[in-house]
Amino acid sequence: MGMNLIPLLHAFTPSWTSIAMLLGYFTYLAIAGSILPGRIIPGATLSDGTGLHYRCNGLLLLIFLAFLLGIGGWMDLVSPTAIADRGLELLSTTLIFSVLVTNLLYMVGCRSRDQSSSLKSHITGNLIHDWWFGIQLNPQFMGLDLKFYFVRAGMMGWLLINLSVLAKCIQESNLSQSMILYQLFCVLYILDYFFYEEYMTSTWDIIAERLGFMLVFGDLVWIPFTFSIQGWWLLRNKVELTTAAVIANCLVFFIGYLVFRGANKQKHVFKKNPKALIWGMPPKVIGGKLLVSGYWGIARHSNYLGDLLVALSFSLPCGISSPVPYFYPIYLFILLIWRERRDEARCAQKYKDIWAEYKKTVPWRILPYVY
Repeated sequence: MGMNLIPLLHAFTPSWTSIAMLLGYFTYLAIAGSILPGRIIPGATLSDGTGLHYRCNGLLLLIFLAFLLGIGGWMDLVSPTAIADRGLELLSTTLIFSVLVTNLLYMVGCRSRDQSSSLKSHITGNLIHDWWFGIQLNPQFMGLDLKFYFVRAGMMGWLLINLSVLAKCIQESNLSQSMILYQLFCVLYILDYFFYEEYMTSTWDIIAERLGFMLVFGDLVWIPFTFSIQGWWLLRNKVELTTAAVIANCLVFFIGYLVFRGANKQKHVFKKNPKALIWGMPPKVIGGKLLVSGYWGIARHSNYLGDLLVALSFSLPCGISSPVPYFYPIYLFILLIWRERRDEARCAQKYKDIWAEYKKTVPWRILPYVY
């Protein structure tokens, strides 16, 4: 057992190569993200009355990175399997980086609390709580909104890991229908995310969550490395799917995608233009604030249902022989139930009687007639 543990520990040990890869990636996102053209989207108004603005150029950033990596591969400067070959050490390197960033955020937040009365309300006096959940809502670094930046890094990192795993699969002559299906769903989902990147500016993470270890770890480690579990699993396990299974899998993905994207789009458009038509009709609103039309008239968190179906579609190509590929949708289910409860409590406090009326009008939380 000890002999088997040594190679595993060695694989987890960060190398200078993995550190250089990670720092190069983050540097590219910071510099190119600030230079490449993109729509400037106004974000939510902060507690001090100021507002943030986001340069939404993620899709162009991704395309340009793919171009650079393609040139690097053509010139034999970058191996397409580099990430797959160093997966574990990149995981540990990113984890260490996340801890360091969280410590810096905590120290900066503590130093700033005497300068901002609004920040004091977020200090609980509990070091572990403030370190985990964060102190500052929208910390900035050299003009970058770190929350927006880290989510972008995680989503793009997820795609890079998947493509490297795919290259490894092709290199080993082990490409399967299941791997193609999984890769296709992920590529469509991630490209869609960056195409509609501006919608991210009105989500719970950006508006309400403070930036601590929970979000830093979630964005930089959990998203890219956990969301790609199915790809890693398929790299070492062969799965044969029937035609019926492929069709069913595609239906789960596209239904989930339509609900997820449709709900988020309706919410985002409503916040920008409360009079915009939804499904061809004027929106119905309670208290002038809460939307009860479209998907938001079906369930109070219908976007979560779409997200869960999409997550399930990523795992279905792996078959049912092992629970490992289903870790992500199971985890997401638990996370979204917990987040939905927190969101309900926040909205009840914020909207009071209006929220009570909204709950009567839309009684279902996520899945109509079930929950």
